Amino acid sequence: MKPPLSLLTLCLLLSACGSPAQRPDSGLQPPATWQSPHIDGAVRSNTQWWSQFGSPQLDLLVEQARVGSFDLAAAMARVRQAQAETVVAGGSQLPEVKAGLNANRQKLLRGNGYSQLDADSSNKAVDYFDANLSASYEIDFWGGQRASRDSAQFALQASQFDQSTVALTLQSSVANGYAQTLSLQEQQRIAELNLANAQSVLSLVQTRYDSGSATALELAQQKSLVAAQQRQLPLVQQQAQEAQINLAALLGRPVQQLSLGQERFAQLAWPTIAAGVPSELLSRRPDIARAEAQLAAAQADVKVARAAMLPKVTLSADLGSGADRAADILRSPFYNLTAGLLAPVFNNGRLGAERDKATARQEELLENYRGAIINGFADVEKALNSIRGLDQQRQWQGEELNQAQTAFNIAQNRYEAGAEDLLTVLETQRTLYAAQDLNVQLRLARLQASIALYKALGGGWQAL
Repeated sequence: MKPPLSLLTLCLLLSACGSPAQRPDSGLQPPATWQSPHIDGAVRSNTQWWSQFGSPQLDLLVEQARVGSFDLAAAMARVRQAQAETVVAGGSQLPEVKAGLNANRQKLLRGNGYSQLDADSSNKAVDYFDANLSASYEIDFWGGQRASRDSAQFALQASQFDQSTVALTLQSSVANGYAQTLSLQEQQRIAELNLANAQSVLSLVQTRYDSGSATALELAQQKSLVAAQQRQLPLVQQQAQEAQINLAALLGRPVQQLSLGQERFAQLAWPTIAAGVPSELLSRRPDIARAEAQLAAAQADVKVARAAMLPKVTLSADLGSGADRAADILRSPFYNLTAGLLAPVFNNGRLGAERDKATARQEELLENYRGAIINGFADVEKALNSIRGLDQQRQWQGEELNQAQTAFNIAQNRYEAGAEDLLTVLETQRTLYAAQDLNVQLRLARLQASIALYKALGGGWQAL
């Protein structure tokens, strides 16, 4: 048995030769710094980034989503599929060994038999038993099998990075959904207060109308404003309920099982986030890493397609034994060695087309990889730009809200004293309501901008 073992050892040595697959190069040069203003000495992004918003309820919701999300569970299943594919692709790197055990009976039913039969009229039943052990191996001269294994491994990495991308998207969606739900609850509370305020003014106008100091027009105008506030309240309630339904869906449960506690919108706070430098982004975003792994797999597939156009050398070794009786099955051992050369001669251009297809796929994924990098830079820039703009808007909107509240209080007091007409009160009411609503919207947008920046920076994810 030394010859076949020596040949198989030689095959393994040949398959081990060759350089490992190189990581792809995008050909893009990251900018030295971000264009949008940012703070370098701020809190760095981490894998538990949502905890920076100071919300225990949000921490609980993210954990519930991790356990209950069907999208995340599907991504995990795709990773297991890719793991199995790597085992399948790596199987060709070692010889395939098979064992067989056969029992055969041949019996002549009638006649004298003929030369192709072991049985004849004098020995109508013939038994035969055999056992064999066979090994076969294809020498990987051109690196095609090695490239196929590399392609499967890169595909596994891409699936793992995709799982991280799904998890990051899920976390940011839960954070956005929770912030939106609380903001709508706050808008509902403001709408209820505004309605009560408008009804209070209506009561004052009604009293003055009854005493003859207010006109029917003033009374109708205030009733119209009260009706508008009453109309606004169910709209906000509807939007708040829809936000809860969407949030529950992210957790993988019906809205009836969603519990949000008693947390208020004003309790959510955002940290100052450090953006780092653009070059760091390439190792901080799982979607960029996924695009890179997909490109590396495509490059390996090109090598597989090229190797398929070249001759193949296969080696096989068989060890077996047979007998007419089961008890003697191991008494007549034999071995057989085979070497074969198989080369494609004519396939109507199929192998060349497979190579061209793999090359075009590689070019496509190279462009996707470049696009993922540029889009990553753009996501960070947009988030930083939004944070800067919203901070400036909120600074002035706070002053706007304070002055609107002061103007309404003065107008209401002057109207009650008979020193101001109702039109001024109506205008200050509308201005105050709009300022209160805008304050909530800007705060929500600021929270969402911080969430977007965490997501754009990869949420603390790091490539291994």
